[in-house]
Amino acid sequence: MATRNNNGKGILALLGIGAGVFAWWKYKNLSPEEKARLKGKIDETGSKIKDTYAEVEDTISEKYEQVKNTIKKEINEAQS
Repeated sequence: MATRNNNGKGILALLGIGAGVFAWWKYKNLSPEEKARLKGKIDETGSKIKDTYAEVEDTISEKYEQVKNTIKKEINEAQS
């Protein structure tokens, strides 16, 4: 059974390498305009990911402050 699992991993590794080589070959054969378009898409996607990360970070920070303030308020009310 271990041999079958190792063979499967080897095949997956070869498929991954093959996909990487194909992607490299495909990119190498793109025209300069197509490369610029692809770079633009990659940059746009990167910007969207950064923006989403910042939004999530802000939301989490806001929620944390709300919870912290609620807990402080409840503690103060309980001590009174």
